[in-house]
Amino acid sequence: MTETERLLLKPMSTDDSEFIFELYNSPNFIKFIGDRNIKSVKDAENYIIAKFLPQAERLGYGNYLIMLKSTGQKIGSVGIFEREGLEVHDIGFSFLPEFEGKGYGFEAARQLLETAFSEFGLKKISAITSKENIASQKLIEKLGFQYQSTVRLPDDEVELLYYELDK
Repeated sequence: MTETERLLLKPMSTDDSEFIFELYNSPNFIKFIGDRNIKSVKDAENYIIAKFLPQAERLGYGNYLIMLKSTGQKIGSVGIFEREGLEVHDIGFSFLPEFEGKGYGFEAARQLLETAFSEFGLKKISAITSKENIASQKLIEKLGFQYQSTVRLPDDEVELLYYELDK
């Protein structure tokens, strides 16, 4: 677990299934990231087991739950992911609607980037976002990422903006 001034970041676990169900079905998640077909808390648990835990076990990092330090409330997630179609691991983040636009994304992502470079041994990290997701683009640029090109992930028709940040 790591922390910032206002936030706690802890590795995602099956204890977070209800939260993932809520987050992954929020309107902006579906609009900007995509429908992961999580229709129940059990689906969310299975998603965590299949998608998050194997990478965390193999690499020692992955997706992190973001909680408010003051209350322990679960508000979002931030992670560094190995993605098919990308040579460089990428950072991703999402928040429940009521916690967007409050600076939590910058605070959590900046902390995870520092950890990735200092503890995980990464030298470069990428970020991808849709052309329509202006808030994500602004956050990625505020974090210091530089736009490189557009990319398409395998089995996806959407052209994404691709950014990189070097250590």
